[in-house]
Amino acid sequence: MRHAVIMAGGSGTRLWPVSRAGRPKQLLDVVDDGAAGAHSLLAEAFTRLRAVLPTERIWVCTAARYGEQVRAALPELGADRLILEPVARDTANAVGLTAALVADVDPDAELAVVSADHVIRPVERFAAVLGTAYDALAARPRSLVTLGITPTSPATGFGYVQRGAPTEVAGVAEAASFREKPDRATAEAYVASGEYLWNSGMFVWRARTVLDALADHLPESAVGLGRVVAAPAGPDRDRILAEVFPTLPKISVDYAVLEPAAAEPGRVLVADLDVDWLDVGSWPALAHTLERDGSGNTVRGLAVVVDGSGNIVFSDDPEHLVALVGVRDSVVVHTRDVTMVCPVRDAERVKQLLAATEEIHGSRYS
Repeated sequence: MRHAVIMAGGSGTRLWPVSRAGRPKQLLDVVDDGAAGAHSLLAEAFTRLRAVLPTERIWVCTAARYGEQVRAALPELGADRLILEPVARDTANAVGLTAALVADVDPDAELAVVSADHVIRPVERFAAVLGTAYDALAARPRSLVTLGITPTSPATGFGYVQRGAPTEVAGVAEAASFREKPDRATAEAYVASGEYLWNSGMFVWRARTVLDALADHLPESAVGLGRVVAAPAGPDRDRILAEVFPTLPKISVDYAVLEPAAAEPGRVLVADLDVDWLDVGSWPALAHTLERDGSGNTVRGLAVVVDGSGNIVFSDDPEHLVALVGVRDSVVVHTRDVTMVCPVRDAERVKQLLAATEEIHGSRYS
């Protein structure tokens, strides 16, 4: 049967100070589409999958410390469909743990891996392409399918996947190569060629296939995860997971599985996901989900802007007014205990700012 998991364990440091270690961006009500009102990225991802799958076949993988918040945010999520990582060991192990637990329930499971960080429109197009990616598994059962986003600009912040030969499934090609985040000139060449898609970090494969790939390319993780699922569900499994998981090699699923598998012709496929896609990983990205005024200011919360343009203003304190005059192209974020200001062009450095804050103040503001 078809299953899907939402990966929701990230800490969202580039959306600090609103996103914190104890309540990261995927759990915050930061998305507002005007109709349903403000809601979280996690809730949006869950609703998006419900257009494709029944609720009982949707899973969520998150950090153990977020477990109760996820349950509260998704009351429809099955009690046994929440996977808790004891510690962060990067995406290869998160994906591997999910695949092992899903395969334990359904040995023939086809598993989609999606992120809690994305805004995707229209949902109907996403659902159709995800269905196509599942269909590709019927034609090539051992394949690893990645969803590639049709690029709208020569973005340097994303990895790219190159289309190769078409497959027997319309809209799906063999993946010829994966490329890391390029410089501007290279990104422009990629987009101009028409051969490259943004690598979305979303995948579809059989759970058993990805476990076999881990056994081939990351055997230490495969053995450790095997120990976990060998124990019966419950306290024994939880105990072994807490013992084993922190010892697994920390590596991304792209490096551990996709790139080595791509060396085998036709093993890795790419489905073309032609949608409006936003990876909400920074303040400028989040601003794209909010309404802009005539001067290009994006405002969320109690704020006044006079003779200002191109600003991103965000406040979660309903009693505190943020007032700007003559300010341009700046990010201004106010929370109960932190006010953060930076030029829009330096928004990617917020993670660096948080690290500097932690050096001085410890975890007080993390």
